Amino acid sequence: MPAARFPLPRAGADPGRRRVLAALLGAPVLAAGGLTGCSEDQTAPEETGPVELSVFWYGGAKRAELTERVLRLYTDRNPRVGFRITWQGADGYYDRLATQAAGGNVPDLIQLDDGMLTEYARREIVLDLSAYVADHRVDLRTLPPGLVRYGQVDGRTVGVAAGQTTAAVVYDRTLLRRLRLPEPSTGMSWTEYVAWARRVTRVGEGRVAGTMDPSGDHRAFWLWLRGQGGEFYRDRQLGFGADALTEWFELWRRARSGRATPSAALVEQAEGGEPTRQLVVTGATAASFAWSHQLPELQRLTDSELGVVAMPGPVEAQWHRASMYWAAFRGTRHPALVADVINFLTNNGEAGTALGHERGVSPSLAVRSFVEGSITDPAQRRATALGAALAARLGPAPSPPPQGHLRVRALLLQAAESVRGGETGPRAAAARFLARADAALAG
Repeated sequence: MPAARFPLPRAGADPGRRRVLAALLGAPVLAAGGLTGCSEDQTAPEETGPVELSVFWYGGAKRAELTERVLRLYTDRNPRVGFRITWQGADGYYDRLATQAAGGNVPDLIQLDDGMLTEYARREIVLDLSAYVADHRVDLRTLPPGLVRYGQVDGRTVGVAAGQTTAAVVYDRTLLRRLRLPEPSTGMSWTEYVAWARRVTRVGEGRVAGTMDPSGDHRAFWLWLRGQGGEFYRDRQLGFGADALTEWFELWRRARSGRATPSAALVEQAEGGEPTRQLVVTGATAASFAWSHQLPELQRLTDSELGVVAMPGPVEAQWHRASMYWAAFRGTRHPALVADVINFLTNNGEAGTALGHERGVSPSLAVRSFVEGSITDPAQRRATALGAALAARLGPAPSPPPQGHLRVRALLLQAAESVRGGETGPRAAAARFLARADAALAG
């Protein structure tokens, strides 16, 4: 596999050199699987000599620090196995992976999100893990069934959740206390949420808007659809028509006219999802939309205390959702060993403790129980508590989004921006989106 080319910031380290997590010693491979303190260890696959696996993921420096720590734990148990790691921010990550895939040199273990899982599976870039799941070498028996399903494409397990997350409203609790206003709550309708946001803007005398405008956010629209019995996708096609999207755009047009949201320029600045640009962090709004597992990172960016609740609408519209997946390269020379690493990341209690909530709550219910008492960060505890409160009420998981989903997401954002900027009316924007999205999915 190619040498790592992306830096892993660490005090005193040369940021340009390869990172091998441990020396490749001559001792036999040791047990790697099993939930520490909760279940019996499994034996890792035998290898005839030292092995160096390449790993690539996206995220920030904190994720890198914790992931490196956990991979060291694996090497401690399997001294013949070392790791060459590469990581970077989300921007450009899939461009880099596409280049590697074109050259047939994808890293052994990669991180994917649900927008790319289907594409990588159908292009046969990622390994079918079904045989390892069937005999529990990758043990998914402690995962919620919906979370297991959300890693399957065409009936094959091609990704294992690296964490579970919730589409959430993150809000400025300090600001709301100062304004003497109620906090948003899980289960409020979208109409109630918009009314709450208008009240925040009014009481705050326009110095801060109530909420980010999520009209171009596919997560919010997807949940709004499911709250009405609909779906974003039906198999490989859109699951909604022009009327539904027009109604969604109209909801947020009314919200803007009632000053529930800030200016279009501020909204567009935050739409990329970059944490430092979240409007609840910059102080432009009292609430933003994010993934629940991002709460600790967002909290580090502001002096205000942040709270978190589920996105508006019925809780049953949410599902056991993977924040991201671990997947193996189909061309890896060590498929059984990569599968064992995935099993370790999923089921080992010590690994779960070290990873914390950085990628979401542990996918394994057993690991969640094992690590519960070790969580000390207040923001992480709030995010974990939200997940626990919703767990028994979540609806059935859909299939991961089809190939072309990233293009559909971009088209939805463009359509919302055209309505927000007054260039196009809601119905015309919806009709244009559907035509272009259908073409993107057909391609």
